[in-house]
Amino acid sequence: MPDVRETKKRDSSRVLMMGNEAIAQGVLEGGIAYATGYPGNPSSEIVETLFKYKRSHNVCVEWAVNEIVALEAAAAFSFAGQRAVVTMKQNGMNVCADFLTTVCLNKLPGALLVVVCDDPGPLTSSNEEDSRHFAKIAQIPLFEPSTPQEAKDMAVAALNLSQKYGVPCLLRAVSRLSHGRGPVVTGPVKKNATPVYFDIDKPMVALPFLVTQNHSRLLGVMQAVCADFETDEFNTYSGPEDATTLVIASGQSAVYADEAIHVLNAENTVGLLKIGTVFPLPSQLIIKHLAHAKDVVFAEEVDPFLEEAVKVVYAENQFVLNTTRFFGKRNGWVPGVGEMNTTILVKTFSRLLGKKVAVESGIPEKLKSQAQAMLIPRELSFCQGCPHRASFFAIKTALKLDDRQGFLVGDIGCYGLGAGATGFEQIKALHCMGSGMGNLNGFSRLAALGFDQPVLAAAGDSTFFHAGLPALVNAVHHKMNAVFIILDNSVTAMTGFQINPSTPDNFPGAEQTVSIEKTAEGIGAITSVIDPVADLQKAIDAILKALRLEKGVHVIVFRHPCATYAIKKMPNPEPSVASIDSKKCLAKTCGCNQFCSRILNCPAISVDAASGKPCVEAQLCTGCGLCVQVCPQSAIRLKKAGDFEK
Repeated sequence: MPDVRETKKRDSSRVLMMGNEAIAQGVLEGGIAYATGYPGNPSSEIVETLFKYKRSHNVCVEWAVNEIVALEAAAAFSFAGQRAVVTMKQNGMNVCADFLTTVCLNKLPGALLVVVCDDPGPLTSSNEEDSRHFAKIAQIPLFEPSTPQEAKDMAVAALNLSQKYGVPCLLRAVSRLSHGRGPVVTGPVKKNATPVYFDIDKPMVALPFLVTQNHSRLLGVMQAVCADFETDEFNTYSGPEDATTLVIASGQSAVYADEAIHVLNAENTVGLLKIGTVFPLPSQLIIKHLAHAKDVVFAEEVDPFLEEAVKVVYAENQFVLNTTRFFGKRNGWVPGVGEMNTTILVKTFSRLLGKKVAVESGIPEKLKSQAQAMLIPRELSFCQGCPHRASFFAIKTALKLDDRQGFLVGDIGCYGLGAGATGFEQIKALHCMGSGMGNLNGFSRLAALGFDQPVLAAAGDSTFFHAGLPALVNAVHHKMNAVFIILDNSVTAMTGFQINPSTPDNFPGAEQTVSIEKTAEGIGAITSVIDPVADLQKAIDAILKALRLEKGVHVIVFRHPCATYAIKKMPNPEPSVASIDSKKCLAKTCGCNQFCSRILNCPAISVDAASGKPCVEAQLCTGCGLCVQVCPQSAIRLKKAGDFEK
């Protein structure tokens, strides 16, 4: 698809960039003074990239405890006349919505850009929420890039627009753009020369008596923005000027639509209107192209956001437009869930145009079989040496010994795999960050109705500070009986090993550590700290004791560093690895039924085809020692890596 910015002469270089890297480059070129966010796939690499340039470009870069704190901190920079960016995945928009829908009413002296990366599909999320709706709710401008080049350019444009009108801007990417790569023409990094100053004669307040007049001002700003968007370079049209079949697309879907048109050789009959400034919609541009269209197809992810907006424009101008048929998500011509792709649009366009085209659905079988032949089969599981494996085994064993049909509720993160086989299928409710402890508040109150099943809640260390604290405060305040297990592996592992408030200060990049147990104690919980990998039995006993005491809120911190992070960042010069004594191991004849390989399911333990006995892959073993503790025959022991018999 042609990109108008590709033809511009720039005193810069052309490099291959991931979409998230391009956004980071864009905000640097846009002159930011501050960048923050909360890590979450697919957005994490934006802030991670900016960390590399914090010194060279004198930009303050840091991770926040959650998304609303990140947005509030970034807004303070804009209050002082500076430019700031905050990043998150789609779930984070729900967390920061309270502040976003309030700060938009103030006229910002600086610039504030919110970058949200949605996850259609989803690939790594618990929902496929469409964040574009927040632009409409907050009445703020929305940009939606189609390529890494546009992602970079839109970041610059959005910061400029934000400062011009004193309103926050939203830039929405999706997984395939965030993690896809493309050529990017970079420009010079400019510093914001605006003095750092907060004008105390212009307070940033949202008092009730000011809301109506500020809301009126915001609506006026959006009218002015809409006028700008009518001629914005991010909105492009390709195809015949009088095309009766029109595709209106946004974001990554515009790329798929362009490819589909080429597959069908329909460039001379089908027009493609790509909308990059999705809200407020450039209505006059839309009307111009609706005037020659009889059939309109919409291509977007996830919701019919653009589709519904265009239909409103059509309804308001139907007396001056042709009778037009619309084909999109609302009438089933385009799937209403999941990712968009070229194949889907080829099928939609060929059906509408009456063309018969053989289209491969997904990866061709020949290529799929070739790829599978190169892959080593493995189940979805915790990494080798992951402390969560020990924690979930302790939880399972304690609940079994308690024998009252107890269960565990949790939330998202690496430990979310605890709902599957690798976590012994222990998590029975899993929704969003902090929801486990919130659910436990409700289950605790069910005792008054005769509910007598014990319930445990689990959350990670980062999640505890992000969203677990309010639920813990609520439980202590209402004198509930609850057992809350914090799985502290020292980093936010799932999203790329970012530090969090409880990360030990001897870890690379970590600052002052905030103690989980002291925080819980300060709230009023009964706390204990255990390494479940070093002493599995102690972990089991701690859970049992908390369950049987019943009275009060008990917080058990299972603390052991993420093994994968430790290998990458903090290598042990003399690592230990597990070794299985084939003479002691009874394999299938043992009452354990090959517990170490079949149940514990550590990726470092496999079964030798010749002997039928478990064996350890020394190169994979992290030497955690969990398997040593669970072997009933004491056939497994730890050895130094160089001590193996030849």
